[in-house]
Amino acid sequence: MTEVKTPKKLIEVALPLDAINAAAAREKSIRHGHPSTLHLWWARRPLAAARAVIFAQMVNDPGYERHLGRGVNKEKAALERERLFGIIERLVQWENINNEEVLREAREEIWKSWRETCQLNKNHPQAAELFNPDKLPAFHDPFAGGGALPMEAQRLGLEAWASDLNPVAVTINKAMIEIPPKFAGRPPVGPLPEGEKQSSLMEDWFGAKGLAEDVRRYGLWMRKEAEKRIGRLYPKVEITAEMAKERPDLKPLIGKKLTVIAWLWARTVKSPNPAYSRVDVPLVSTFVLSGKAGKEAYVEPVIEGDQYQFKVKVGKLPKGAEIGTTAGKRSGFICLLSGSPIDYNHIRAEGQNGRMGQRLMAIVAEGTRGRVYLSPTTEHIQIAQTVNPQWVPDMDLPNNPRDFKTPNYGLTRFCDLFTPRQLVALTTFSDLVQEAIAKAKADAVNAGMADDGVGLDEGGVGARAYAEAVAVYLAFALDKMADLGNGLVRWEPVAQCPRQLFGRQAIPMIWDFAEANILSNSSGAWTTFTDGISKAMMKVFSTLFQVIAGKALQEDAMTQVVSSNKVVSTDPPYYDNIGYADLSDFFYVWLRRSLKPVFPGLYATLAVPKAQELVATPYRHGNKEAAEAFFLGGMTQAIHNLAEKAHPAFPVIIYYAFKQSETQDDEGTSSTGWETFLEAVLRAGFAITGTWPLRTENSSRMIGQGTNALASSIVLVCRKRAADAPVISRREFIRELNAVLPDALDEMTRGGVNSPVAPVDLSQAIIGPGMAIFSRYAAVLEADGQPMTVRTALQLINRFLAEDDFDHDTQFCLSWFENSGWSEGKFGEAEVLSKSKGTSVSSLQHAGVAESGGGKFRLRRWAELPGDWSSRNDTRTPVWEGLHQLIRALNQEGEAAAGKLLAGMPALAEPMRALAYRLYTLCERKGWAEDARAYNELINAWTGIESVSYETGHVGTQLTLEMG
Repeated sequence: MTEVKTPKKLIEVALPLDAINAAAAREKSIRHGHPSTLHLWWARRPLAAARAVIFAQMVNDPGYERHLGRGVNKEKAALERERLFGIIERLVQWENINNEEVLREAREEIWKSWRETCQLNKNHPQAAELFNPDKLPAFHDPFAGGGALPMEAQRLGLEAWASDLNPVAVTINKAMIEIPPKFAGRPPVGPLPEGEKQSSLMEDWFGAKGLAEDVRRYGLWMRKEAEKRIGRLYPKVEITAEMAKERPDLKPLIGKKLTVIAWLWARTVKSPNPAYSRVDVPLVSTFVLSGKAGKEAYVEPVIEGDQYQFKVKVGKLPKGAEIGTTAGKRSGFICLLSGSPIDYNHIRAEGQNGRMGQRLMAIVAEGTRGRVYLSPTTEHIQIAQTVNPQWVPDMDLPNNPRDFKTPNYGLTRFCDLFTPRQLVALTTFSDLVQEAIAKAKADAVNAGMADDGVGLDEGGVGARAYAEAVAVYLAFALDKMADLGNGLVRWEPVAQCPRQLFGRQAIPMIWDFAEANILSNSSGAWTTFTDGISKAMMKVFSTLFQVIAGKALQEDAMTQVVSSNKVVSTDPPYYDNIGYADLSDFFYVWLRRSLKPVFPGLYATLAVPKAQELVATPYRHGNKEAAEAFFLGGMTQAIHNLAEKAHPAFPVIIYYAFKQSETQDDEGTSSTGWETFLEAVLRAGFAITGTWPLRTENSSRMIGQGTNALASSIVLVCRKRAADAPVISRREFIRELNAVLPDALDEMTRGGVNSPVAPVDLSQAIIGPGMAIFSRYAAVLEADGQPMTVRTALQLINRFLAEDDFDHDTQFCLSWFENSGWSEGKFGEAEVLSKSKGTSVSSLQHAGVAESGGGKFRLRRWAELPGDWSSRNDTRTPVWEGLHQLIRALNQEGEAAAGKLLAGMPALAEPMRALAYRLYTLCERKGWAEDARAYNELINAWTGIESVSYETGHVGTQLTLEMG
């Protein structure tokens, strides 16, 4: 087989990480006009990171490559990289997302590199197929999910292909890359809503602006039709003189009929107290309705014998209002009438026996100057109780106890997650999606669009296909309404609005909830969703990337053939972090009802396919071990599929972001998720040529607000390993590391003002060129003839940064301390650094050297360490811990106590002394005088401490971590 001449890509040499990270973090706070607002998907890649990575994947590095006869010398290459970094820095800015000048600059650079690659391979036997200088290769993401990567490839000028096993993800990708280019430049066909006039600003229908405008117009039509059909279920509330008697703030509103924003409900169960066992008592997390300063409002329960009612009051919040009827996080609730505890066992039993109810606590209405909070009225209670939905999604919820909490309390079907009124609203709007298709088709024909009868799923571009395209986005609005219109939506007292169900990747149980008025103009209303989607489309699809085609398909990543000769960048599932199929059933049941006539094949099944989903879910596979084996086996097969099919001129990019934890194998040695994933990539036939830490996650991301969530993804850069790859010895491997890593480090750290690699990222980034050496060989053999493990290879690569004289925990602590000292930092940064050091944050906590929680991480100072510590009772004693325990003992108890501690860990004596010298030098350089003094005092007292240790006697066996 003729060898393909493949210039190194920029991503295999250097990246301007800080610029990419800053843009990605900023983008997470952008909502209006962002494509993520079209439809919820979990753990999306920021567009900025995706765009930068694909650009660097496509563009040749300027460095000299003797075997190809291309590139420039070291000095010129550094200058040229700085120019390329400048392009990336401009490219990742949110303001430039539709800046044609910036995009054209990036596309031209991609074309320039492609033509150079084609020229190098012009004599290749498959040159006509693989190296056409007039046609860029297409792009493919086999785990397309939320569609960020295919969309950015399309923006950069590549024909984009997206595939996923999940029908919801496929539909999202169709809406992102496939549908908009088909109808680019067309004016809207729907009639202007009543009372609106055509403005000159709306006469420019470039990109998908016309399609976006039709989504808005038909959305307004649907809302008008819905009001005719179900408006009676959403009555206004009239302010009477009786209401104003105890509420002077209501007097100016007497006689006015206010639009309801939301009804606030509390779940109820029978009281466990025998005296009140027939009474439904409320489970209320808080009685506070508005916590806004100067506008406080709350619910006051008024008890009358064995009955109670809710009254809404305004003014200073009374004591206890914030905690409602709760008895503490794990203690359940308190019976409002008797004060008896209501534990969760009782609540579960009530729910599972169908005795959990709900009671209206308050009404939130729209006043002339903000929210108005009102006590429940008989009319509003009766209307809610008399609603009878004709259709419900009666599919069972998954048996997934980690992510789905409601089945514990008797809410076992999807329809149980909604109130009857919400179900009627959702089915009404779902029916109207179909009616909107018929109306839009007729309007399109009247506007002159071809009436060819070919649907969207069949590749049509005429009137029927256009009408169905509009329906896709209207169905997305319905899903958004379901997310904010269910019985698990919290009322936010500070923002004074309902909060969506999916604030994280789970369906939790909540006790009091907000039922939004979908016919209002506030949060949770239909028009807020259609307007938001229309605005996002206007922003995102205004240029349509030179009308580059896109295609989204339902395919299994393990067997798909779409990747053939395409550029591949993908973000696969993260072990067991997110159960995409289970969670997306929440949306699937509504999308299927609305869009099955549009995509009959895609929505043929009753639920999202789950058997082949590459997620390690123990309940689906019987146990944790079987789930892990399924995940690793399937992921290896999927990655091998990419190694065999992807275009040979480009590296394959794989994002890695699942949280690592340490496990024990049969021999008692530890390995991490990071190392396991690297092993899977290597087994699949790839060599790794780069590892880049990208801070792509928001600190408030969904997996756990206030919990320890990843702040970074690792971008793996992979090339197919040669079939005849040779075997080398450990000594030869180390020789190559010493020859290659100095230049690699230099390229990462001296790329000019646009390319700083932060010290905290350097340990991870240097793994790339190190693993490139390790993974290009069939095996690296140890002295005993056994293949070297990935863990050992990582240790040797880390040794280049002069840290591997210590155990993994100490390597981490040293690196963290150098960058952050004792200060608190982000958990995600700690987790990324731990990967590169072969440990994990949980292990560091277990070792006692660190504290982590609430998304934060810090090292513990010596003064915070326990005074009763003994190495003989500690199964994990890093050099770092031993050293700082010596400092604690010396400062608090004296030389003799320190000597006794040292006697229990003689094997760590020299490493601790070396670490003390190193930390003293570091603190002196940093100007940390107090810390430097502590290390200096220990060094000065070392002889005396050592003498005491010998006098005490070196007793016991020291358990230490694996040393490099």
